Amino acid sequence: MRVKHAAMLALVLAACGDDDKPHPRQPLVQITAGSPFPADCNGAPQVGTNYRAAEVEPFVAYDPNDPMHLVGVWQQDRWSNGGSNGLGAGATFDGGATWTKTFPRFSNCSGGDATHGGNYERTSDPWVTIANDGTVYFISISFDQTNLGARNSVLVVESKDGGKTFSDPTALIADDNADVFNDKESITADTLDGRHVYAVWDRLTGQLTPRQPIGSGPTWMARATDGVWEPARIIYDPGTDNQTLANIVVVHPDGTLVDVFFQIDMISSTGSPAFVAAVRSEDHGDTWSPVIKIADIVGARTQDSAGVAVRSGGLPTVTVDNDSGAIYVAWEDGVFTQGAVDAIAMSTSIDGGKTWSAPAQVNQSKDHDAFTPGLAAANGVLTLTYYDLRANDDSDGSEFLASAWLAQSRDGGKTWTESALSAPFNLKQALFGGVYFIGDYQGLAAAVANNAVQPFFALTGDSSSDPTDIFTPLPAQR
Repeated sequence: MRVKHAAMLALVLAACGDDDKPHPRQPLVQITAGSPFPADCNGAPQVGTNYRAAEVEPFVAYDPNDPMHLVGVWQQDRWSNGGSNGLGAGATFDGGATWTKTFPRFSNCSGGDATHGGNYERTSDPWVTIANDGTVYFISISFDQTNLGARNSVLVVESKDGGKTFSDPTALIADDNADVFNDKESITADTLDGRHVYAVWDRLTGQLTPRQPIGSGPTWMARATDGVWEPARIIYDPGTDNQTLANIVVVHPDGTLVDVFFQIDMISSTGSPAFVAAVRSEDHGDTWSPVIKIADIVGARTQDSAGVAVRSGGLPTVTVDNDSGAIYVAWEDGVFTQGAVDAIAMSTSIDGGKTWSAPAQVNQSKDHDAFTPGLAAANGVLTLTYYDLRANDDSDGSEFLASAWLAQSRDGGKTWTESALSAPFNLKQALFGGVYFIGDYQGLAAAVANNAVQPFFALTGDSSSDPTDIFTPLPAQR
């Protein structure tokens, strides 16, 4: 394990947006390096370009009973036209200083086969959660690129040793129809009840005729009770020609489940209207409320001087504070500048998700594009991570610089203290399939036991042979 980019060892603290006050920060630990997979391991000839050693789209979870134990996950070897060769997992038992890596059988490249499951050409959308008994649940979207991607599924693996080894995959849903695709799943252990784990995703139909108003994308859920997965079912249907996207469940301190997502209407049209929304359940997912609208979304487009876009997803991130019960959701939005500049918007609910505040801009350098937020809360402290372009000077087109940032609030998001997570890095190293891509989301977790927070994020590498890697800060002094 090595630390990359010496400049990252001397980071800058910017209190409330003041960039002029230097302050030392802990160095970064590099989690990934190179590819563990042989070339052409997918099981069938693939269309597209594979970027070996490109690790993107990380996520991370704390063990609710051990703040020194975390598991982080990521995409390994990203493809230009979607998905990756496999999904990686890193487990740490010393608070983030050292990590043990493994690659569960979500795909052919990582050992999936017809006997053990996971025999898919590609996999994507890694997400992880840890239950009260220490079981690690790691979930994926796995699919074939050939035959129009007809075979696709939501797979979950489990670890009983903290993330060092994983079970064979269990399919929560599996389709063999090119007109249907399961997308953007997440998984949440109910650490209050202890019996339940919830997996949610959107299931898209009408994929063969995307410009006809006949498709849909309802929210599906599969629930595990005492370790046994129940059949997947629809919990919210936005209707024909509408879809949900990026469903994420959080558990309120009173036991209420709140599923937050994007809803996109008129999906067969261009310029489809979208909004952030939620549904609630007060009976562990048996029944769900009607949809609750949080805020409309105004699109913006982060891009370089040549018009090449950053695919940052703009997907929501959501967290609940165990101390106050406040639920926070943040997303990427152009609403504050009528679509001119991407910003990080945040809305808050103090009544268990029934009503929500108007969006507030929470990124600190407000005149520069900001994207891909992460949120985590514990014991009254709210933490936000994101990337922005304040360091960029792309006048000659040679570099497209972004930086990673962490901000914290102790008053529910009214005021923030900000610090740099990385030195500026060149997004041109992450040009995959005609767009810049380091993930539709990033990882951030907060530990109730000791108030620690763990960012888990992607940065670009030194060369085309090592385009992106996953990093985390060394554990702070506690």
